[in-house]
Amino acid sequence: MSYNIAQLDKQDVLAPKRALFNLPEEVIYLDGNSLGALPKASVERIQQVVNQQWGNDLISSWNKHNWIDLPLQTGEKIAPLLGAGPDQVVVCDSISVNLYKLLITALTMQSGRAKVVSEQDNFPTDLYMVQGVQTLLGETRCQLISVASEDIENALTDDVAVLMLTHINFRTGRIHDMQRLTRLAHQKGIIVIWDLAHSAGAVPLALDECNVDFAVGCGYKYLNGGPGAPAFLYAAKRHHNKISQPLNGWMGHAKPFEFSPRYDAAPGIKQFLTGTPSIIAMAALDAALDVFDSVSMAQIRQKSSALTELFLHLKRQHPALDDLVLCSPTDSELRGSQLSFSHPAAYAICQALIDHNVVPDFRAPDIVRFGFTPLYLSFADVAKAIAVLHNIMQQRLYTHNKYRTKAAVT
Repeated sequence: MSYNIAQLDKQDVLAPKRALFNLPEEVIYLDGNSLGALPKASVERIQQVVNQQWGNDLISSWNKHNWIDLPLQTGEKIAPLLGAGPDQVVVCDSISVNLYKLLITALTMQSGRAKVVSEQDNFPTDLYMVQGVQTLLGETRCQLISVASEDIENALTDDVAVLMLTHINFRTGRIHDMQRLTRLAHQKGIIVIWDLAHSAGAVPLALDECNVDFAVGCGYKYLNGGPGAPAFLYAAKRHHNKISQPLNGWMGHAKPFEFSPRYDAAPGIKQFLTGTPSIIAMAALDAALDVFDSVSMAQIRQKSSALTELFLHLKRQHPALDDLVLCSPTDSELRGSQLSFSHPAAYAICQALIDHNVVPDFRAPDIVRFGFTPLYLSFADVAKAIAVLHNIMQQRLYTHNKYRTKAAVT
């Protein structure tokens, strides 16, 4: 199979979206799966919030500029990207904090059950949160059962309370079958929590159609909300009247400005709010989501698959790249918008690539991970990245000492 790269870029319906981002010249950014690029709209919004709203209108901006409803407003923008109807998504806190809320909520709903089944190679912070709840409540009320990916279905027994999975594996990019696993869990009376950190904004999702109970996700990867952007939380509407989340903060109160000494939870998804939101961070994410206007997740997915297929095709043309062993599924339908390769010198290879203006990331112990963000990545970028990678591997540039010293963030 041959590729006409210039023609691919010419026919790319998403190509105009690239102009909506601030992208450094000469840099090929293949790490949008860790931190999305900066949307120009976010720069404008932050300046507006800081200079005009905070600077001039001060505290009146909570009403005048509707800061108070920003967590719900931003959640409504994210909902269509998740296949979720209205009033089920709110933006607040971090994935870890939101996951804590949902774990306690789900366990409270599951009287007599304590087991939380997850995948051994789940993103570590998700496992840490369950371990923390287990330490807090004791194993009689929360017990983490982590199993290999291939054993998940067998672990779904009648005494399991919660199935907690990340939809797309952070190391390999492998996609779990959300619909099937949710259905199998529900047949055993198990509540399901999905982590969508590497899914939201990258692959089509159908939370309502799959009958998902709860989900969390972050705002700083494919949603381009900025470093440390607030996360989002999804709770199916059918659960809203029978749940009680554990972090009873004033923003989740039905009438927060009555300052009642007694907590009375707000109805619906708003009850998952806790403390005062970071308006500057929230505004940056809210503005960033506008880049998804006028495009469908199907279009994004189609280009994502095409980009990864091109990368693999070009890699196969260069024997010097054979030592990079693919860890992601070969079938594009089974992987997210990333490709991962193992190599004993993975960290040094990443550093050499970055030094040559191609930015991937490293995942311990030995993975070079490339993320493909269709909104601002071109097919020509992929070809250039392969050319740089080939030069680094063929010339063994990664063996230079300067690429071996690990930084605090890898």
